[in-house]
Amino acid sequence: MGCGLQARLTHSPGDAEQSLWSKTPDIGKMSYSRFKRSILRRRARQIPVASSPISSRWQYCQGQHQEPAFSEQSLSSSDEYWRTPEKLVLLPYLTEVSNVSVPDSTSKPSHSEDHPIVSHSISKKSMRKCLNQKKLSFLQPQIFLTSVEEHKTGTSKLHNTTMQICEKDSCIHRGCGQNKTDVSLQNSSNRSLLQPDVKIHLSGLRNDYYLNLLDWNSENHVALGLKSAAYIWNTENNSIAQTILLHSSSTYVSSVSWINAGSCLAVGTSNGEVQLWDIETQKRLRNMLGHMSVVGALSWNQHIVSSGSRLGHIHHHDVRMEEHLIGTQRHKQGICSLKWSPSEKLLASGSSDGILKIWPYDPGSSRISTPLQSMVHPTAVKAMAWCPWLSDHIAVGGGMSDGHIRIWDTSNGKMTDSMSTNSQICSMLWLPDTRELVTGHGSPRNQMSIWQYPSLAKVTDIHGHIGRVLHLVLSPDHKRIFSAAANETSFIWKYSK
Repeated sequence: MGCGLQARLTHSPGDAEQSLWSKTPDIGKMSYSRFKRSILRRRARQIPVASSPISSRWQYCQGQHQEPAFSEQSLSSSDEYWRTPEKLVLLPYLTEVSNVSVPDSTSKPSHSEDHPIVSHSISKKSMRKCLNQKKLSFLQPQIFLTSVEEHKTGTSKLHNTTMQICEKDSCIHRGCGQNKTDVSLQNSSNRSLLQPDVKIHLSGLRNDYYLNLLDWNSENHVALGLKSAAYIWNTENNSIAQTILLHSSSTYVSSVSWINAGSCLAVGTSNGEVQLWDIETQKRLRNMLGHMSVVGALSWNQHIVSSGSRLGHIHHHDVRMEEHLIGTQRHKQGICSLKWSPSEKLLASGSSDGILKIWPYDPGSSRISTPLQSMVHPTAVKAMAWCPWLSDHIAVGGGMSDGHIRIWDTSNGKMTDSMSTNSQICSMLWLPDTRELVTGHGSPRNQMSIWQYPSLAKVTDIHGHIGRVLHLVLSPDHKRIFSAAANETSFIWKYSK
């Protein structure tokens, strides 16, 4: 659309005359001289006749003393440009054309090139020269919307209302007043291991089951992707520490993952980029390309970050090397989840077609490696977590039409345990201190549940969210849980034995 508009704004006067010849009903067949005289008569009467807003509306506005304003509607119907009886306005970048000074008729004329004689109707040459200087500076941010930058690339520590702590009774966040008493009060037993510590209102959390937008690092910083930014939440003082802004509002954060030790954050984007940010220095370290679609999953293994896209490709990036892509694997459908095992010897990848694959640690292989195991599920494999004390066991949560917890032994590809939850499982994590499993659910109740292992007997249900619990992450000291739900609320829960 932008190119089409620019073409209309910059076509030559000859094109205007040809358009006028074909669109003006009262011209008919005449010689060029008669046609030219007709144009001059119309100009004398200040009736705009050309087929573009540049060569017509600026003439009309020359005699007006009102401040010009921009009208998008004025660019919508090019068929009417040959005659515009209504009051016309200028595009903002044309304002300076109309404001070219007109010398007084009594003053001495100047014939210098810097100060030519300017008549009441500005010459096309002068107008074109002015437009060439002013046009692009206005049109580029207004028309080419895909390149508009709402935010400057980089990090920010400015006050931001995208993440706000709930003020409880005085909270004015939309919908908060209807959900003040349902937190952790509806448990299936008298014992509750999780108690709400902080409630945070979010703005811009995507309700997308297939994204992974939450992670907690060893320095007690939580990264959360909201719209086209990744927010760093300091859990010590419960405030936004920094904000990582993508270069365009049309691109959104689709995954985040902290390096195992340190302040380096990997950010996956909707346009296939994997960006590395150093939070301490507030700088982007590098931008690794290769994917052709949304990067929905990331996972670190020392200096290697693995990324999965919706086209089913898994890329392994060695962040120390200039040629960062050192290996690749793939699924037939999109990657929903990606997790390296605690032993760092196995990689689990789940796809939207219900396939869980276990890969060996050989990212530097020149060939596309073959998975060690392939386990089939009835729904997409998004919620999964490696067992911390059984490094070859992994838990998988079923989707909307499944709702089963399955425990797999990846050494032989056999399922060791299974339990139906009668609910969509969106997220899960292990509690190492009590050897229990926490699941975040969607429809119908949007609860969090705690399960004993290995019996998978339910310990309790915690009802705090009114939207499906899309993301769960455990603190480094195993004493707190950060949850984020589709209704744009999150909680920090205190976990006690």
